[in-house]
Amino acid sequence: RAEIKMMNLSALVHSLRCSLLRIESRLLQISGLDSQLAPALAVNGPSLLPQIEQDPQQDEEQDPEQTPGLLDSILWMAAPKKRRTIEVNRTRRRAERKLIKVKTNIEPCPECGHLKQKHILCGFCYAKICKETGLIRQQIKEMEGGPLTAPPVETVVLYEGETPSEQDGGKRIVERPRKRPAWFRN
Repeated sequence: RAEIKMMNLSALVHSLRCSLLRIESRLLQISGLDSQLAPALAVNGPSLLPQIEQDPQQDEEQDPEQTPGLLDSILWMAAPKKRRTIEVNRTRRRAERKLIKVKTNIEPCPECGHLKQKHILCGFCYAKICKETGLIRQQIKEMEGGPLTAPPVETVVLYEGETPSEQDGGKRIVERPRKRPAWFRN
């Protein structure tokens, strides 16, 4: 008896649901809103579902530019089958080739005394040279009036107490009002 009552109850609920849906659709038809209703959220899902083959004539009639599917924009990559252990990860990260190498070619600079590599110019001396050559370029710019009016001849820099030699004839001479630095040889 309990089963019969449950079946009758479920049948009653089903018939009530169907009648309410019919009433709702008829009310929408009467009010004229049934054609204006649209889903609130549209999902681009046709690419997720299996595609049904269609005639080529129907494809030409439809929109030629179909929007790409959700799975079309995913870059498929390989995935590892097993997790790497901590030991393997640490061994890879601390490999011999990744360790910092000890440099044995470091010596003091003979000019200023700072440490430098044997085959590389000292950074402190290079900064001094850049500053001095910048001042020389600025003085040449003031003399010539700009970079485009410079003569196509060699330039000789003379410091305080120096005189031009015979070889310097016909060259552009720039005179600096200071003593020649020890590291700036002629």
